[in-house]
Amino acid sequence: MKLRFFDIIPNQFRTKGVGVSITIFVRALLNFVGLAALLPVLYLILDSESIHSNTILQSIYDGLGFNSDQQFVVAVAVAVVLFIVAKNLINLLLYRVERDYIYSLYRHLSRQLFIGYFEQGLQFVKAENSAVLSRNVNVVCYTFITGVLRPIATIASEILLLVMIFLSIAIYSPLGALLAVAVFIPVAWLYFALMRYRLDHYGNVENEAQRRKYRDVIETFRGYADIEINNAFEHQLSLFDKELGSIITVGRKNATISMLPQNLTETGLAVGMALLLCLGTGLESADMKILFGVFAVAGLRLLPSARNIMSAWSALRYNRYTIDILMKARDVEVKKTTSTSERIDFGDKIEVQNLSFRFNDSAHDTISNLSLTIGKGEKVGINGESGAGKTTLLNILLGLYAPTEGLILVDGKELRGDLVRKWQNSIGYVSQSTFLSDSTILANIALGCEESEIDMAQIECSIEAASLSEFIASLPKGIHTRIGECGALLSGGQRQRIGIARALYKQADILFFDEATSSLDNATEQSINHAIEHLSASNTNLTIVVVAHRESSLSYCDRIITLDKI
Repeated sequence: MKLRFFDIIPNQFRTKGVGVSITIFVRALLNFVGLAALLPVLYLILDSESIHSNTILQSIYDGLGFNSDQQFVVAVAVAVVLFIVAKNLINLLLYRVERDYIYSLYRHLSRQLFIGYFEQGLQFVKAENSAVLSRNVNVVCYTFITGVLRPIATIASEILLLVMIFLSIAIYSPLGALLAVAVFIPVAWLYFALMRYRLDHYGNVENEAQRRKYRDVIETFRGYADIEINNAFEHQLSLFDKELGSIITVGRKNATISMLPQNLTETGLAVGMALLLCLGTGLESADMKILFGVFAVAGLRLLPSARNIMSAWSALRYNRYTIDILMKARDVEVKKTTSTSERIDFGDKIEVQNLSFRFNDSAHDTISNLSLTIGKGEKVGINGESGAGKTTLLNILLGLYAPTEGLILVDGKELRGDLVRKWQNSIGYVSQSTFLSDSTILANIALGCEESEIDMAQIECSIEAASLSEFIASLPKGIHTRIGECGALLSGGQRQRIGIARALYKQADILFFDEATSSLDNATEQSINHAIEHLSASNTNLTIVVVAHRESSLSYCDRIITLDKI
C-alpha cells in the first residue's frame, strides 16, 4: 500500500490534513496526560504515607495550605476527576475536527467519482457495468474513508500515545519498559505476520462477491417479466445465494480475526504482570507496590491502545482494495466541457463531412467516410439494416460521441468543445427506451429543473402538443402522479409521449428520434407518428431527424438516408 492512499486525497484536503494531524497529536498528548493524572491517586492508594514522603505531593500539600491528609486526598481525587472530564470534553471537540474532515473528504470523493464516471461519456458508461459504477460511487468511497483513512488516524494517535507511555515507563522503571517491549512487540509481530495476507485476500473476495450480488439483484428486478416468464428466478436466486455464502464465509473469518487483538493483548498483559512479580521479588514492598501499580495502570492503557492499533490495521488491510479502485478512477483523464445554459440559434444546416467512427474496443469502423447535409425545417429519416450505424450516427449528431475522423458542422461551426453543451441545450431527444425517473409526470417532462423554476404554461403547451392532455386529465393527481421506476406504471405509448413532451418543453430547434416507436404496437406507432407529423406541420422551422428500421415509420419524412453496413 505504501503511501498510495495519500495520492487519492485532493490538494485542498492535504493542507487541511496538516491541521487534523495536529489534533491527532494533541489528543494523544491529552490521553497521556490523563493517564499521568491518575498517578497521584495511585500513590495515595498504594502508599498512604506518600503524601509526606513524596516531595512533589508534600510541596502541593504545603503550598495549598491543607490541614489534614483526608482533605488533601479528597482534593486530589476531585481535581483528577475534573481534569479527566475536561480532558474528555476537549478530546470530543478535537475529534469533531477529525470527523468533519473525514466526512467532507468522503463527500468530495464520492461526488467527484460520480461526476468523473459521467463525464467519461457514453462509450465508457456502455462499456462498464452500471451496478459496479453505482457501488463504487455509493459504497467504495465511504469504505475508503471509514475503512482506510479512519484506521490510519487511529493508528497514528495510538502509536503516539504508546510512545509517550513507553518513554515515561522507561524513565521511571527501565525494567517495566523492558517488560512492555518483551510482551507487546512479539504479540503484535505475531498478529501482523499471521494476518497480513489473509486480510488482503478476504477483503478482495468480499468486495468481488458484493459487486456480483449487487449486480444480480439489480438485474433480477430490472428483468422481472422475462425472469418470471422463463422461470429463471431459481437460477438468479442460486447466484445470489452463492455470493451471499461467500460474503458470510469471509465475514465469519473476519469476525474471528477481529477478536484476536483483544485476546492477544490481554494475554500479553497477564504475562507481563506475572514476569514483573517474579522479577520484583527482591524489591522493597512499597517499591514493588508502586512499580506493580504503575505497570498495571500503564498496561490498562496499553491494552486498548495495542488492541486499537491491531484492529485498525486489520480494517486497513481488509479494505485496501478501495485504494486500487479510487487510484484507477483518479488516473482516468476527464475531459469536462464548461457547463452553460446558452443555446445555439440554429438557423441554416447541419453538415456531416467525411465522417468516420470506430469504437474504442473495435478494430473496424462502424461508419466510414460519410457526408450528408440536413437543412433547417427538414424532416429527415435514417434507416438501414442492424449494425449499419444508425444509432451511432445519431449519437454523434447529439454530441455524445466524438468522430474518429471528419467533422460535424452546425451553421458552419465545428461541433466540439464548449459548443457541444450549447448544441445539446438546443435539441430534443426521444429514444427507443425513454429515460424516466421514479418521480412525477411533471418532474419527468421538466427533467433537470427545480419545481419552483418550471414554466407551467410551457408544460401545458408541451402536454397538449404531445397528445397527453386526455390521459393526464384522467389521473386523480394529474401531472403530479408518480409513474414508478422507469415509468413502469405507464404504457409504452405514454412513456414515449412524455419523452416528446420533454423535448418540446425545452423548445428545441431540432428533435431527434431514435427508434422511438419500434417497440410499440401499430396503432400506437401510427398515433405517435401522426403527433410528430402534426408538430412538423404546425412549426415549419422545426427540424426533425428520425432513425427507424421500417420505412413505413418514415413516411412523413421529406427524404430518407439509407446507411449500408460496412
